Amino acid sequence: MASALLETVENLLPWLLKGVETLVRVESPSDDPAGINAAADALIGLAAPLHPTVIRYPQTGYGDVLQLDFFRDGDTRKPILLLGHLDTVWPLGTLAAMPLEERGGRLYGPGTLDMKVGVVMALTALKALQQLGLERPATMLLNSDEEIGSPVSRPITERLALESEAVYVLEPPQVLAYKTARKGVGQFNLHVSGVASHAGVDFDRGHSAIRELARLIETVSNFTEPALKRTVNVGRITGGTRSNVVAAEAYAEVDVRIATMSDAATVEALFAGLKVADPHCTLTMTGGINRPPMERTPATVALFEEARRQAASLGIDLEEASTGGGSDGNFTSALGVPTLDGMGAVGEGAHASHENVVLEHLVPRTALLAAMVAGKSRA
Repeated sequence: MASALLETVENLLPWLLKGVETLVRVESPSDDPAGINAAADALIGLAAPLHPTVIRYPQTGYGDVLQLDFFRDGDTRKPILLLGHLDTVWPLGTLAAMPLEERGGRLYGPGTLDMKVGVVMALTALKALQQLGLERPATMLLNSDEEIGSPVSRPITERLALESEAVYVLEPPQVLAYKTARKGVGQFNLHVSGVASHAGVDFDRGHSAIRELARLIETVSNFTEPALKRTVNVGRITGGTRSNVVAAEAYAEVDVRIATMSDAATVEALFAGLKVADPHCTLTMTGGINRPPMERTPATVALFEEARRQAASLGIDLEEASTGGGSDGNFTSALGVPTLDGMGAVGEGAHASHENVVLEHLVPRTALLAAMVAGKSRA
């Protein structure tokens, strides 16, 4: 099957690249529902030759979440869930300064690597299986809010994952490796209220929110625990009004990464136990762990071993890796559904101005994705 898949995907490469051009030219930042919905319309058009059943989940304040069901007629097997997103980190107008262009064997442009090329790769993989008569039930779920924490799509993702045999996440690989583990992600927001006063005339009557926040920053920074692969980063602070005013307000945004679900309760308890030293100040805390970790479970390892066998037949030496970043695959893995991540496009510069995809990997990686879908049909 390997040679047939490679040949079929190679013949579909112009179709794949045209689809990428169509999708990338529709700018779809997370905060622009109209742009995301336009990208969903474009994707539905690209998928039309495969005759999917289309389900749209309209959202208020967010783009629609898009579900496409393939090859389901008369087949009662659980589908493979191909999990991706259409939103990007790039604001409207980015294409003017960062155009879609090919140079040096790479395709550059906003949203190419993360993750519009991966989405079109999945469509191409399904098209290849259709041409080879290797169809099996598959669902593609494209979320509209992944880059901002998946606040509206998470319940849909979790429901469809529980109905699926396995989840293949269309995020880019870790260099060339599939991802079998990801850290969980949390954000905690600290708001300290103090008492304002004139710094020169009534200094003693003031109670500085900034000073209290500084103490708290030192405390939460010490929550980092390398042995547990836990990191805590105070990434943004603000507060005060003028240098001659004792600050009445101060804020901090704190990023937390955890490697195991068992550490989540510990982290939540540590933050819940925070207290201000000055009784005239108050602390208000919001947030928490919003993405559970994707742990390296036996089910995920079994998926990876199958992927490594399929990759070898395609001439790919596939490795596995873990990463500190999160994806929607964190949600599905935490439910116990076998999940393999990093099955999208190879490249570099996600969220950076040099974001790009390496073209030479498109055919073999798309063939590998197709082989994994077909491989599960033979299990």
